Amino acid sequence: MRKILASAVAATASLASVAAYAAQPVDWQTNFQPAATGIMEQITWFERYSLWFIVPITLFVLVLLAYCILRFRASANPTPSRTSHNTLIEVVWTVGPVVILLFLAVPSFQLLTAQYSPPEEAKLTIKATGNQWNWDYEYQTQDPLSFNSAMLTEDARKAEGKENMAVYPRLLAVDNEMVVPVNQVVRILVTASDVIHAFAMPAFGVKTDAVPGRINEIWFKAEKEGLYYGQCSELCGKDHAFMPIAIRVVSDAQYNTWLAAAKSDLPGANKALMAETDAAKVAAAGN
Repeated sequence: MRKILASAVAATASLASVAAYAAQPVDWQTNFQPAATGIMEQITWFERYSLWFIVPITLFVLVLLAYCILRFRASANPTPSRTSHNTLIEVVWTVGPVVILLFLAVPSFQLLTAQYSPPEEAKLTIKATGNQWNWDYEYQTQDPLSFNSAMLTEDARKAEGKENMAVYPRLLAVDNEMVVPVNQVVRILVTASDVIHAFAMPAFGVKTDAVPGRINEIWFKAEKEGLYYGQCSELCGKDHAFMPIAIRVVSDAQYNTWLAAAKSDLPGANKALMAETDAAKVAAAGN
């Protein structure tokens, strides 16, 4: 009996580790995905901070409306007030919103500045080109590496070794993930080949339009290894909903090994990296 319970606990831990390993949308989600970058942590903080203003103001207005509806209805107030001016009210509803907006504006501008100010020079630059309905990635390295990333079809899961739906979810898993090193600034140059798309990675706190003939620049510094999912976030045609983005964050050594192998054998490099990272997560759960 104890062995059965121990096995069940180990299996549960393994599944929990796998679920945490892949940052992705979940059913009935009402908040942000877990932050994997410092910028996303700031965005999450600002969202919670702003709620301390939004919720009380919303409740106050609701109570005020209810009071006015009941107190000044025709049956209870047959003779309407003819007051046209009240200095105190004018001052309060002018100064109050100004003070509130200042408390919101200062951290908002600080966050906006941080989003456009990388802490250091980017160690890696990748060009991401949106197509209907997939992405082309080009690594701006000494020997450039280019490949296409498209949504993984159900009949291709077995061949790719991506049958675990918890790690490689339906409509989000891709055949070739973007691979980047952990704790390094990565610059993404975003454009499109046909119509307007949008490159969005919620766990990283990045999102920008991919516009034909124009290059938009974003950056991120992933602080946690793992597999992260995003999607095209600009309506781009009939298959807009089937244009996911997957980024695998690995150690420097794993990244360098993958990059060297990918230039001659991308499928083999992907499978070797996937086997190493997935096995490490399962082993950690077992411990």
